[in-house]
Amino acid sequence: MLGPPGAGKGTQATRFAREHHVPKISTGDILREAVQAGTPLGRLARTVIDAGRLVGDEIVIGIVADRIQREDASDGFVLDGFPRTIGQAAALDELIDGRSPLVVVDIEVPEDALVARLSGRRVCGNCGWTAPPGMNVCARCGGPLVVRRDDSPDVVRERLRVYARDTHPLVEFYRRRPSFRSVDGDQAQDAVAADIAAAVASVVGGGR
Repeated sequence: MLGPPGAGKGTQATRFAREHHVPKISTGDILREAVQAGTPLGRLARTVIDAGRLVGDEIVIGIVADRIQREDASDGFVLDGFPRTIGQAAALDELIDGRSPLVVVDIEVPEDALVARLSGRRVCGNCGWTAPPGMNVCARCGGPLVVRRDDSPDVVRERLRVYARDTHPLVEFYRRRPSFRSVDGDQAQDAVAADIAAAVASVVGGGR
């Protein structure tokens, strides 16, 4: 699942995975899991992180490779946050060679709408929960809601520029494939979810 910051990738990936009984695989989540579990790749990742460096493609690809080989991913999975580079995308093609088609869904949202979404977003200062519009306190822990520094309009626009430079090339990498679909993310969440389900079903049938 592709899309710029604020497009709703995480929300939609979680929802699709839950409704279709497949795991959602987030590189951030499995990287933290690998570090906590002390796996060989996790220990290597911790060394890189502790040194203040970014975790490179080789480690990320290795962690994803381990995760998608688990039994719960045998019938499919939803990737959130991977791939981020052309190199990761090429590696993914090799990892899933012989499996079901890779369906690539790009969630499209106009920049102005993304800025409005993100700059108005508030999160819990205690647990980090993201609040929907209109809430004054965290529904999880009752903590105060705050605006994150990286959700100011200027910072949001910079994040979108970085996305366009570094990650949007993936859209062009996948666009020519018959399994590529784009959906309108500038609509209600239920409508976006329905469009994503239809997009996947149009490639593999049955929404799986």
